[in-house]
Amino acid sequence: MPKLIEIEGLKTQFYTSAGTVKAVDGITYDVNEGETVAIVGESGCGKSVSAMSILRLIPDPPGKIVEGSIRFQGRDLLQLSEEEMRDVRGRDIGMVFQEPMTSLNPVLTIGRQLTETLEEHLGVTGEAADARAIELLGLVGIAEPHRRLVQYPHHLSGGMRQRVMIAMALACEPKLIIADEPTTALDVTIQAQILELMKDLTRRLGVALIVITHNLGVVARYADRVNVMYAGKIIESGTAHDIYHNPRHPYTLALLKSVPRMDLPRQAKLDPVEGQPPDLTRLDDGCAFRPRCGFAVEKCAREFPPLEKVKGPHIAACWSKEKVAKSARATAAQTKKLRKAS
Repeated sequence: MPKLIEIEGLKTQFYTSAGTVKAVDGITYDVNEGETVAIVGESGCGKSVSAMSILRLIPDPPGKIVEGSIRFQGRDLLQLSEEEMRDVRGRDIGMVFQEPMTSLNPVLTIGRQLTETLEEHLGVTGEAADARAIELLGLVGIAEPHRRLVQYPHHLSGGMRQRVMIAMALACEPKLIIADEPTTALDVTIQAQILELMKDLTRRLGVALIVITHNLGVVARYADRVNVMYAGKIIESGTAHDIYHNPRHPYTLALLKSVPRMDLPRQAKLDPVEGQPPDLTRLDDGCAFRPRCGFAVEKCAREFPPLEKVKGPHIAACWSKEKVAKSARATAAQTKKLRKAS
């Protein structure tokens, strides 16, 4: 399958009074045409900054992309002029931001916010733009779309606002959509509807999707491949099956153990990830996860492990990969036993 976007050695830093924050610290991954790739991790691990870096939306100052390349259909986005980059945003790459109430303009109607994108990138105006806006709202499942054109964001529910954001991202038929925590502010029933909608639309329209999330349930159901991030780095990458059934990094295993499971007895206890994410201004040469890791060895303090191949596309950065795999198998066996007992 042809590669749509290739990110290599990307580093994004923020220069603050407390020191240099290495928000994205040398990540490399790609997305194929029509593929759904998830980026998973706790808050503060660099997920959103990596997405904003793709679209060059990092505020400067204090932030700056200091190294790497982002090749989209053969062109390095970091080498484009600001005017060329404006053509890429919205036209070739759409973005669904984290909180629709703060991303939509409260003083412009829904119709105007949709038609503005069409005018800017496709030169579609007047009745043709309105007709396309109505078509887009219908596509994302909004009832009576013609009425919504004259309404403002505060007239809509959270789920409907998120659907409007998806419609805006799809307006110019982009080749890639980046969805940054698209279900964070929504209740669980609406979350499922939005995720099903996005998966269905990307499948039907052939659009590639990067989903940024901390919800591993999203990963299991909707992603083809998964990148697990910690402290600005990708520490494990593979298919969704690899990540769920054969994790090789202690952080990935800890995230999986902390997820509530419907197939276990109600009295089964959650196993939270102990400790706090590191201060990104005080990172050393070792593995940033070691203070929270039960598999840490002396070498972890001296040297960050390279991303090494496990099997096929599955790679992980850990000096104790085999111990993690053994623990994961033991956990799976225990889960199976509990499931039978219930």
